[in-house]
Amino acid sequence: MSMYVLQLCHDYKPPFLSVANQYAALFDDTPFKVVTVYLKGEPKEEVIKASKSSDVIFLNYSSKQLRGLKRQQIADLKKLHKKFNFKFVLAHRYKALFIASHIPNVPCVGIHHAFGDYQRLTRRWYVNKHRQRLFLLGVSDAVRDDMRGCLTKWNPSNIQTLYNRVDYDLLKSQLIDRESARKKLGLPLDKFVYANVGRLHPDKDQATLIKAFAQVIQKQSNSLLVIMGSGRLQRELEELTKTLGIMDSVLFLGQVKEAARYFTAFDSFVLSSDHEPFGMVLLEAMAAGLPIISTDCGGAKEVVSGCGALFTLGDDKALVNKMLEVHHYDSVMMNQLVDSMDRKVTKNFSYAAVKNCFWQIPFVQQISGV
Repeated sequence: MSMYVLQLCHDYKPPFLSVANQYAALFDDTPFKVVTVYLKGEPKEEVIKASKSSDVIFLNYSSKQLRGLKRQQIADLKKLHKKFNFKFVLAHRYKALFIASHIPNVPCVGIHHAFGDYQRLTRRWYVNKHRQRLFLLGVSDAVRDDMRGCLTKWNPSNIQTLYNRVDYDLLKSQLIDRESARKKLGLPLDKFVYANVGRLHPDKDQATLIKAFAQVIQKQSNSLLVIMGSGRLQRELEELTKTLGIMDSVLFLGQVKEAARYFTAFDSFVLSSDHEPFGMVLLEAMAAGLPIISTDCGGAKEVVSGCGALFTLGDDKALVNKMLEVHHYDSVMMNQLVDSMDRKVTKNFSYAAVKNCFWQIPFVQQISGV
């Protein structure tokens, strides 16, 4: 007789479809079948295929309908429970956790991808009240510790870490060659290219990166800074490049479809974020064999430590030194760096490694009976 696990997702827009795929894969070659439910979004065949689940259900609610007490959504899940008799639930983000936790007598694992989810008093009150059958996973130790700090009434062992993961070999196989990547992005072949990929938002602190690059280019004139992404700070950041006199050496590429395929166009990847919960883009940069420079805060530190360079948030002088260092890496250093990145991803962020970690978590063993 099959046992079913409910995976409840807000919607399937990036990155949630990838996340749903990752968590469904945890149950490959186990007695469990995964039923993935999307609260938002119309049915799509490509989503069904990518979800890698035995059943995929689209509730197709609007954002407006997902406000308030969510009685209808709770009723829908209770109906599904009557059909599948879920052993337990995986709920991505607090809203999904709140809805799923109303299924009577079914343990619920909340999966959190950001900081601050339990800073609200009402959320703390709710999960404290129901903590006997709630469990939490953070995508990094930093997110886990943030939740433990907010939920002091909880047994810390019921709040654990489960890293995001990648199909590293697949990422590598999808990379295109350096010359084609530069042609696609409109980059010259003779420049040393530093890259940053992410929303143009205060959280990403691209301003510090631009200030640092203005100093780098004075010593390494063949350098170019590429910023890939969009957001409300674009005009402000563009003005900063004009003020610093480097507007011709900083390119804003906007959103690029399947961006990770073109990371071979870059020579180094720089993450300047002030509180990155994890940083999937770092794993994509590793797959491309790029020297990584990152702030030493949040989950990014856990990803980069031991196979990349770290600097203190907002310290543009320290960032300048790191950027100049990678500019002079020789082939021996690059080979050693690539080997260290490959080993770290295989050990910590591969599907096999994370699946093994998931089934070793005591509360997972408890609620699954495995």
